[in-house]
Amino acid sequence: MRFTLKDYQADAVGDILRELTSARDFYKSASERVSSVALTATTGAGKTVMAAAVIESLFWGSEDFDTVPDPGAVVLWFSDDPALNQQTRHRLDQASDRLRNRLVTVEHPFRYRKLQPGKVYFLNTSKLSKNSLLVRGHSSEDTLPGIDAHPDTTPFTFWDTLRNTIDDKALTLYMVLDEAHRGMGKRPTDTPTIVRRLINGHQGVPPVPVVWGISATVQRFEAAMSEADVQSNRVHLATVQVDPVRIQESGLLKDDIVLDFPTETGDFNTVLLRRGVRKVKVMSEAWEDYAEAQNDEPIRPLMVLQVPNKPSPTEIASAIDVIRDEWPGLDSNAFAHVFGDHSPQSFGPYRVPYISPERVQDATYIRILLAKDAISTGWDCPRAEVMVSFRPAKDETHITQLLGRMIRSPLARRIEGNSLLNSVECILPKFSKNTASLVLEKIMGSDQLTVGATDQRILVDPQLMVTNPAVPQTVWDLYQSLPSESLPRKHANPIKRTTSLAHALAADRLLPDAGKLAHAKLHGVLNGLSAQYARERDTAEHDVLTVAGGTVRGHARHGLRQDEFWSEQADDRAIQDAYRNGARVITPDVARTYVEYLAADANDEQAYRDAHIRVAALARLPQTRPALDLEADRIAEQWLTEYRVAIKDLSEARQSLYAEITSMSTEPQRIPLALPKNRQEEVTRMLGTSEEALEQRMMHLLADKQGLFPVGKLNPDELEVLDTEMARAEALAWYRNPTAGRDSLSIAFQDRHGDWRTLRPDFLFFSGTQAEARATIVDPHGYWLPDASWKLHGMARFAEAYGDSFHRIEAVSRINGTLRVIDFKIPHTREGILNESDAAYMYDRFSTTY
Repeated sequence: MRFTLKDYQADAVGDILRELTSARDFYKSASERVSSVALTATTGAGKTVMAAAVIESLFWGSEDFDTVPDPGAVVLWFSDDPALNQQTRHRLDQASDRLRNRLVTVEHPFRYRKLQPGKVYFLNTSKLSKNSLLVRGHSSEDTLPGIDAHPDTTPFTFWDTLRNTIDDKALTLYMVLDEAHRGMGKRPTDTPTIVRRLINGHQGVPPVPVVWGISATVQRFEAAMSEADVQSNRVHLATVQVDPVRIQESGLLKDDIVLDFPTETGDFNTVLLRRGVRKVKVMSEAWEDYAEAQNDEPIRPLMVLQVPNKPSPTEIASAIDVIRDEWPGLDSNAFAHVFGDHSPQSFGPYRVPYISPERVQDATYIRILLAKDAISTGWDCPRAEVMVSFRPAKDETHITQLLGRMIRSPLARRIEGNSLLNSVECILPKFSKNTASLVLEKIMGSDQLTVGATDQRILVDPQLMVTNPAVPQTVWDLYQSLPSESLPRKHANPIKRTTSLAHALAADRLLPDAGKLAHAKLHGVLNGLSAQYARERDTAEHDVLTVAGGTVRGHARHGLRQDEFWSEQADDRAIQDAYRNGARVITPDVARTYVEYLAADANDEQAYRDAHIRVAALARLPQTRPALDLEADRIAEQWLTEYRVAIKDLSEARQSLYAEITSMSTEPQRIPLALPKNRQEEVTRMLGTSEEALEQRMMHLLADKQGLFPVGKLNPDELEVLDTEMARAEALAWYRNPTAGRDSLSIAFQDRHGDWRTLRPDFLFFSGTQAEARATIVDPHGYWLPDASWKLHGMARFAEAYGDSFHRIEAVSRINGTLRVIDFKIPHTREGILNESDAAYMYDRFSTTY
């Protein structure tokens, strides 16, 4: 893979691989049961990247997911749009460094009687429709009168190829039903019939053994399967759903969606278009400043101008005039369009060229893109950060759909502490405050966006809060020293984590030869195991060198009977097979370097043969992998502690990499807080038809030019906590903890299912003196809420681990009209909380009046 999977992606890939393995085993069993599995994730989750990782693991196996290769795996990728298939093929090629020569678009003439293992074939509805050259002649019902021949120059149809592939017991056909990127328009009318034939089989073609659905929602996949009238004998094994909260937390998607619209009636196209141009210029300057600070190449954001389906050439020419007037330095070739007719368009004196949607992201000279609908069902352009829509209010669906293609983060990660660079802007000149609610409703309910299920924010005309100069430097110094926690991973690999850390430290010249040092320590563990368990190792080596078997004789009257056992000496092929299996246990890299280490003093084949046998034997000991994992974790923790300060001096991109490596664990890990640089916040709200300023408070870490931060969105309990804490004698500053990002203090906790989640306490308070500050966590959270007890468990565990870093760690809830507080700095309180499961009882037993 060219990309490192995010934690939720790795978990989903592992789960899908487990289900596909079960599906293959079902089909290979005596019953030959056909089955289906599904992967559902919202727009922006990286479903194609996950698919690439799954396909690589099917073809070549994976140490990360503990899977062996399926030598007969064939993947048939099916959608109802040939353009979408081309985009998917391009994305798979981008994501995987091993699939390029294995991606095949099915075209006429197709001369293979069977699909070849280890390849991905792309097929769409039209290729199997009536009179397609690929299938013509397969059925008399699908041909025109008088035409009954097979495809030109090919004596068989693609249906024959499918039948031969499925009938071959050495092959396993996995059909990917891609429903994820289907647009909102009507699909071809014959799609359900064709999908039904593929999945259920027809006219001598058996059913597809394994159907793997990829969809934006569970409902969409179920609808597709229902349309196809899938036979009841197909077993649906599982639907792997990706939690949208984890997608948002990963930083792949922008945190804020900012909406601007006029508050008066009238024609404001020109005014708001100028506003859009100014905003994209501000974004450009912000990216240039960020790139200069990080010594990196800047992102070149573009503005999408969305026009009606039948745009007026005069109106567009006028819009281009306005853009060029507001942005005089804009190059003449900075304009392009993605209209459906694929040809240059003339608008008054301007001639605007066409560009294919998939090229827009890389064509960084384009700064203004003219579009109509959703551009393309599979299109996305992370550097499209401002949209001005000339669509009327009745077209809110088209606006939401296009906005859904613009929410990916340009660097595929969050810009920590920088709300401006983590946002996308949508300007609606033809809307009013009343009709804008239509867009808000569409966004909240759209499967194109994650707002309704996550803490992704929709902001209307926000103001930018920046670093508050009134906050003492001691507070900022203390803030940067506070602990935060990562979210554990389900499929963590300690050895991979340590080797990834070693590569990073060596690349940053913090620890030259870190990889060799790590492997040397792991070799020491293997040497110790070899000595400690010498007898067991000798037995394992004997097993590697011996092939055992039995002889079974059949008798006409008594049936089968095993008469004797036998053994033969293993040949080199058997030893190499045992070594490969062993290398999967201790990882191929460690296995390779340990063989080199064992055979270093001898320059003959026997020494390497003996080393391979030793690796295979040690891998069979049950103590080996746990011991290696334990040492790998120890190495990683030692290096992360030793180089913690040096890592903070690196660029943000490198710091994010180290935070990602730190998080590659099955247990919560300490990670540093990132400094907040700015945050966009609404300062007004609508009450009926009038606008009202939100309440504000002083001494927030981020503030406007007057030193104020809006608090109008806080609930009464939160506001009472804030005012109480800031009224204390030594109060210095406060921080409204964000809902995502490394500038948000996070606490890992396990929910009632045992799955790890993230708690982000509402407030951090700072008190003390100008010379010495103290930090306090206070989290107002209703005891009646379903996650309350589990969050209290998380706070108790966090306080046990990091209590010395805080003055107070407290949870607050209103009970019988009075705010009650649980103090997690008290040892017996923590112990009691961890032994209880009812939040109401916890407050009754362990709380005091706030």
